[in-house]
Amino acid sequence: MIQVWRILRFSLVTADAARLGAFYQAAFGCEQRSAGRASRLDGGAIQVSLALGCETVELLQYDIPGAAYPPAIRACDLRFQHLAIVVSDMAQVWQHLRTLDGWSPITVGAPQTLPASSGGVTAFKFRDPEGHPLELLEFPASHVPPKWQGIHAAAPGLGIDHSAISVSNIAASVDFYESLGLKKRPDSDNHGPSQGALDGLDHSRVAVTPLMAADAGPHLELLCYRDVAAAPPMAWNDIACTKIIFEGDCGAPHALTDPDGHHSIVVPASQKSFPTSAFGATT
Repeated sequence: MIQVWRILRFSLVTADAARLGAFYQAAFGCEQRSAGRASRLDGGAIQVSLALGCETVELLQYDIPGAAYPPAIRACDLRFQHLAIVVSDMAQVWQHLRTLDGWSPITVGAPQTLPASSGGVTAFKFRDPEGHPLELLEFPASHVPPKWQGIHAAAPGLGIDHSAISVSNIAASVDFYESLGLKKRPDSDNHGPSQGALDGLDHSRVAVTPLMAADAGPHLELLCYRDVAAAPPMAWNDIACTKIIFEGDCGAPHALTDPDGHHSIVVPASQKSFPTSAFGATT
C-alpha cells in the first residue's frame, strides 16, 4: 500500500522547455530554479524546474517526443487537467496576460465570478502556447483560504492552489485517491451561465470534489461533468499528459494511473527529484 502525504510538484510535458519556460516566467513571474538532464521512470528528458510561490512546476522535454496537445479537448474530456494559479488582483493579471502572445482562451469573454454556491471565486481559463489548460483564480475577500491569506507578491501569480482533472465516475476516483491517503472534502454542484462561460461550454454542469493531502499544500480536484467525453489513453510523453508528483511512503519512484488514465508518480522522501546532470544555465 503506497501512501502519499503531499504534492511535491506538477509536471508538464513540452516540445520546447526553454520556450515554454520563458512564457511561464513572463506570464506568472515564475523563477527558474534549475535546468538539466533527467533520467526518469518514463524516459530521458530535459527538465526545467520553475518556482511559482511555494509550488514547483517542472517542464519535461522528452528525448522521444509524444503527440501534440489535441486542439479539440474540452473541459469535459477525460484527458483534461488544469493547474489553478492564485492571483490577488484578477483584473491586473488578466490585463497583463493580454499583452503576451501565444496563449488562447477557454473562457468566453472576461473572467467570470461564480455564485456563492460555487465558491464565489473569480476565474479565467485559458491554454498556454502548447495547449496545457490553466486557470487564474481569485478568492472573494471574505473567503480567502488560510494558505493564501496575507500573501503579497510582486509577481502576477501567488502560487498553485490545485490541479483539477476530469473524471467519469466520482466514486471510483475518490476510492482510488483515498486509497493513497488523500481525504475527500465537501463537494459542490457548479452550474449556470457563469460556469458555462468559464468552461467554454454551452451547458456546463460539473460536480467538483476536492481531495486533500495531509500536508497543507496544493490539492487535487475531481471534475465530473454532466456530459463526459470519452478519451483514448495518453502516453507518458504526450503533451496532454500532465502528471502530479507526490511524496509518499515508497522505496523507489512508483508510477500510478487512475481509473480515467491520469498519470502520477510517487517518490520517497529521500528522492524528491529525479537525477539530473548539468544542462544549460541554472539559477
